[in-house]
Amino acid sequence: MARIAGVNIPTNKRVLIALQYIHGIGAAKAREIIEKVSIPESRRVNELSDAEVLQIRETIDRDYIVEGDLRRETAMNIKRLMDLGCYRGLRHRRGLPVRGQRTHTNARTRKGPAKPIAGKKK
Repeated sequence: MARIAGVNIPTNKRVLIALQYIHGIGAAKAREIIEKVSIPESRRVNELSDAEVLQIRETIDRDYIVEGDLRRETAMNIKRLMDLGCYRGLRHRRGLPVRGQRTHTNARTRKGPAKPIAGKKK
């Protein structure tokens, strides 16, 4: 099992797909990485040599912000907005949608399960 950026990537999948298990690497970045290391897209993780895995690991460490660092940076950005007290920060603080979505109905993911209001029935 290959371990890259602190994540055990699945061995029986293609390298392009397996790299996407790392937080911060999507389809485009995964394709970019395998082009830099010059690995064909059809190769599977279990077919990689130790040298190729090492090359992938070094490329990711050198050129990309992934996993813990990326999560920390995102959390710091949200904390900065909350400390500023700007509109987006207030929405984060209250646990409401941040990007202008409606809240009269929907928004259940951000607001949590519906809370019944007493005396509303009629």
